[in-house]
Amino acid sequence: MDEAATRKIPSHEVTYGRLRDMILFGHLLPGQAVTIQGLIRDLEAGMTPVREAIRRLTAEGALMPQGNRRVAVPELTPALLDQLAFVRLTVEPKLAELAGRHLTPAQIDRLEGIDEEVDRAIRAGAVSGYLESNHAFHFALYEASDAPILVDIARSLWLRFGPSLRVVCARYGASALPDRHEEALAAMRAGDHAALARAIENDIQQGIDQIRQAQAEGGV
Repeated sequence: MDEAATRKIPSHEVTYGRLRDMILFGHLLPGQAVTIQGLIRDLEAGMTPVREAIRRLTAEGALMPQGNRRVAVPELTPALLDQLAFVRLTVEPKLAELAGRHLTPAQIDRLEGIDEEVDRAIRAGAVSGYLESNHAFHFALYEASDAPILVDIARSLWLRFGPSLRVVCARYGASALPDRHEEALAAMRAGDHAALARAIENDIQQGIDQIRQAQAEGGV
């Protein structure tokens, strides 16, 4: 194993990754204020790496200072959702189309395996498992695009979208969880890049529509 593979990940990066995942997968609910001391305890990290993680995630729009040494995940208003929807539906289908031009049979097999994890989570009603495997599917696809700037944009969008999706998934149950991956996989196998982009667009739109419905009902 080479030196790069054995090098330990810096503690501040580990702390950032853990806090990012708490936000991304909805362990911190929109509007829920948490103290810095509480995060230090939950993340099992020191004050400096936790403050650095908060600084980075605040800059990314995933956290908002509340004063009195507290931070919160911003609530997703209808106006913010409209903006997120516009950018997600612009960027992510393009990422899927670009990825389709590069996917190997082995990569498609891997994506199919990840989608099996998505399906198992849906059948089990496991919201956390669904959110994690769904994220893994999308970004395993997007990372094949060879478009790192667009991938970075997509990651930022998911950080702002994820907490509200968790609320909606928990509210409507497993049967309503967004999943148009079967269409996407069929398009990958057929080498139809436009159909792949449409499948991902439909998958994203399903989640957006569910959050809009919940907002209209006063549930998010």
